[in-house]
Amino acid sequence: MRFTTARFDAARFDTVTRTPRAKVAGGALGLALLSALVLSGCTVGATSPVVAPVQAPLPSPTESATGLPDGIAPPAAAPEAALPAGVAPDSDAALAWQALMSPVGEYAAAASYLAVLDQFGMVEPYATILDDELRHIDALTRQLDRAGVAVPDNPYLGVVVAPQDLQTAADAWAAGEVNNVAMYDELLAQAESERLVMVLGNLRRASLESHLPAFTAAAAAGGTLDAMPAHSP
Repeated sequence: MRFTTARFDAARFDTVTRTPRAKVAGGALGLALLSALVLSGCTVGATSPVVAPVQAPLPSPTESATGLPDGIAPPAAAPEAALPAGVAPDSDAALAWQALMSPVGEYAAAASYLAVLDQFGMVEPYATILDDELRHIDALTRQLDRAGVAVPDNPYLGVVVAPQDLQTAADAWAAGEVNNVAMYDELLAQAESERLVMVLGNLRRASLESHLPAFTAAAAAGGTLDAMPAHSP
């Protein structure tokens, strides 16, 4: 099996999350981690195949009433996550906004993985999947930019707290990826724009076919992976 090393672009993190470097360094990650990370590669491609919603069955991890394993709570929706005035609730812009800003969306996921890295160091699969999340954020931000919707800073940064151990973290984020895929199923059922369907389908595919298996494997291995298998971001 071919493995890849973790890749992360600190400069892109600043830009994509619309968060000044000082806020990132002083909060979740720290200057030492920022300087240790290396340049990432590809972005979500406009020519990637569209992925149909639903179809693939989802696993059913042991969950609490919150949808995540006992001992970890999902982040609460921040006030900044409310749909901006002037954006129709049933519009494609609203769907892209939800994919980015929802408590089970891409901003919350990025903040969650960043909290784990800050607490436990550059452990897998968090390091590699965080880099993927930045590309997901970038893809959704471009959709909102085209619609003329201003994208705020990531409101979950510094709010999401890492679990006390990596086993709990892996269990929690495996369940979180299940919720993320379910979110994309709902959004894809409503999306009309071919471009947005392509973007949402690609992000759903990455969560289902790459991130969920990685966190499931980490949970089975005690909380971490020695290296990431080759995967689709």
